[in-house]
Amino acid sequence: MHDSLYSASDALAKVANAQAQQPAPAMLTGNSTDTVFIKGLKVDAVIGVYEWEQQIKQPLIYDIEMVGCQYQASQTDAIEDAINYKSVSERVAEVSLANKVALLERLAHLVAEMILTEFAPEKVTVTIHKPTAIKEADSVGVKITRFRQQSQ
Repeated sequence: MHDSLYSASDALAKVANAQAQQPAPAMLTGNSTDTVFIKGLKVDAVIGVYEWEQQIKQPLIYDIEMVGCQYQASQTDAIEDAINYKSVSERVAEVSLANKVALLERLAHLVAEMILTEFAPEKVTVTIHKPTAIKEADSVGVKITRFRQQSQ
């Protein structure tokens, strides 16, 4: 019986010793850079330089990267402290449908501007693919990066 008590106390001592030898967890600060992304968001929109293109909806595929500190969200686990990619996706679709533009460059700029204004990342990269524009190509498109203006 004493052997089993000795074994249990020996095991507890080993666990305590192992925990004491583990390095302390890294101290994190709010100075972080994180990326929230949306890949392959499909939206049908009126876009194109030709008159016939302005009469139909065409498929667009968005890839969006929003860079900024998500430290607060990582601590609170609250969606209110995060960039909500569902809300971003909904707004991207709304902007795409509301603006009948000729160029992907213009639409990408409008989307980036909306994201910077409404969701406040430090930087946003918007890629728009127009997969049906060139029959011989899988896709064509644009990729732009915009930065939030720092208040003076």
